[in-house]
Amino acid sequence: MIKPDLKRVILRELKLDDWPIEPETLATEIPGWDSLSHASVILAVEKAFGVRFSNLEVLKLNNIGDLQRLLDSKRQ
Repeated sequence: MIKPDLKRVILRELKLDDWPIEPETLATEIPGWDSLSHASVILAVEKAFGVRFSNLEVLKLNNIGDLQRLLDSKRQ
């Protein structure tokens, strides 16, 4: 499950009112999330939750569920 706080940060950064985001959702399936906005979304998540992701961690992300799991692991 994608937690509401992560969904809120993603949608706010992409300037979307609402969009269904599930663990299997790919970044490319979300309007406005492209290679140019990818870095800004990741930075917004880091800033909102006070975490830092390494470049390798970000490269290993396959879907939004992976991002949620990475965020959860950093927040523990």
